[in-house]
Amino acid sequence: MAVETKFVVVRKGEEKMTFASKKEADAYDKMLDMAEAFTDWLVQSELPLEEAQLENLGLFLAEQKDAVQHILRTSKLPEAQPAVKTPKTAVAETDAGKAQDDAGKKVRAVKAA
Repeated sequence: MAVETKFVVVRKGEEKMTFASKKEADAYDKMLDMAEAFTDWLVQSELPLEEAQLENLGLFLAEQKDAVQHILRTSKLPEAQPAVKTPKTAVAETDAGKAQDDAGKKVRAVKAA
């Protein structure tokens, strides 16, 4: 029997993601903190958007923090723009990563149930 160590990111009593390394779990937790801060800031802006839209926008900004920082510094888009990952795309990639893990690849992240 094999023993596996997994690191679970839990928010408000809900499991968000499971990772194979503490470093990846910490990075994801930090990104969620940033997304929450962006969402709170957007709520204060009184934009005419629904709460779910504000949360998705906050998560998107946090996921794209490097591009946001570049735009703020230079007022220009980054030179080589990788494909923009939306929260739904990230989950799809996570599921694909789980399938690769079954084929012997390293676990990157798996969606928690």
